[in-house]
Amino acid sequence: MTNRLELAGVISKAPVHRQSPAGVPHCHFVLEHRSSQVEADFPRQVFCRLSVVISGQRSTQQTQHLALGSTINGKWFLAYQTSRQGEGKLVLHADTIIDI
Repeated sequence: MTNRLELAGVISKAPVHRQSPAGVPHCHFVLEHRSSQVEADFPRQVFCRLSVVISGQRSTQQTQHLALGSTINGKWFLAYQTSRQGEGKLVLHADTIIDI
């Protein structure tokens, strides 16, 4: 089954770098996307704000230069995550992040 997205946007919540108890580095931030798409032959304004996580060594390498307001493009997959409070949400997990 395929779970791959290509999405560009602006970082609307600054990146936070953390390390798991197992020592795996993680970077979390929020990506905001706005565009115009065609649906059923009509133009449609699209907006979404998604939580992003990138893990492992690449999280440090690919995110050290990111800041609030940075415009990025990336290749992602979606995963469902449940918070400690039991709240669930879809989260973008980054394979590759590219500055625009």
